[in-house]
Amino acid sequence: MTAYTERAAGSPVADFLSEHAQVLSIAVFFLACLIFFSVTTDTFLTLGNILNVLRQAAPILVVAVAMTLVIITGGIDLSVGSQVALVNAVAAIILAMGYPWPVVAVGMLAFGALLGMAQGWFVAYQGIPAFIVTLAGLSILRGFALYLTQGYSIPIKDVPGFFAIGRGEFLGMPVPALIAILVAVVGYVIIAYTKYGRQVVAVGSNLEAARRVGMPAKWIVASVYMVSGIACALAGLLIAARLGSGSSNAAVGFELQVIAAVVLGGTSLMGGRGSILGTVLGTLTIAVIGNGLILMHISPFFTQIVTGAIILVAIWLNTKIFTTNFRFGKKKA
Repeated sequence: MTAYTERAAGSPVADFLSEHAQVLSIAVFFLACLIFFSVTTDTFLTLGNILNVLRQAAPILVVAVAMTLVIITGGIDLSVGSQVALVNAVAAIILAMGYPWPVVAVGMLAFGALLGMAQGWFVAYQGIPAFIVTLAGLSILRGFALYLTQGYSIPIKDVPGFFAIGRGEFLGMPVPALIAILVAVVGYVIIAYTKYGRQVVAVGSNLEAARRVGMPAKWIVASVYMVSGIACALAGLLIAARLGSGSSNAAVGFELQVIAAVVLGGTSLMGGRGSILGTVLGTLTIAVIGNGLILMHISPFFTQIVTGAIILVAIWLNTKIFTTNFRFGKKKA
């Protein structure tokens, strides 16, 4: 065995650290953020504030889990904010008509699946780049939301069961946070233990090779956008239930936070590699930074600057780590 091969093989601990480097790094960064804001503010570590952070992070985490699948296939969905806004507005309009909220909730999930599948069809079966399709979707879907609401907020009244989804608590935990945790667990199980999850990773690693061995590669690509649409619908319902209204201006900049959370968590923009645990940590980090800056009385607009900087640094580190592993990791050994 050559010295190079020995270095590539490494010890089990070194292999583990190399394989999970980005998840471990975001975990350390997350802990650093917790310590920093705990020291600089008096209210950050209070129970009320922690529950508030979890409640507000829930819609982002729900969509980020689905976005992880999308990015693992080598795609991206820039329309998630607009999808959330459209579902948010349509749900409020239908609830205002007096329809039962469970029917509306199921209908909105189906509507989200349809929106996502429509975009996935263009990406997978028509060969249009995901960036272009979802960029168009960002504009079109937000435009529909604006047209339906005429720019006004649609109040939702006298639907206590629906409000419980966004405002309720169970065993001391906010219901939206519990829903988001359940979604994250389902996402983890899908990627780690199911045939579909393995196919998603395989398609992201090499779509043509996956197609040649008999995988329904195009359907897999289309389906992750459908999953993204369902997640956006759920997030739109959570936001409507928490705020008690629907608005075309909901989830503005949402896609920035979601993509930041996923990339910060170690999912490769080149496809073929992703981590739900990393996505959870990335989401919590984004939420903690936003909350901490507000508690420090720093302008909320500054949060956008910080989020953008995080995305840039995360993508840079993502690319560096991926390239290093590819050149000097086990593949080359």
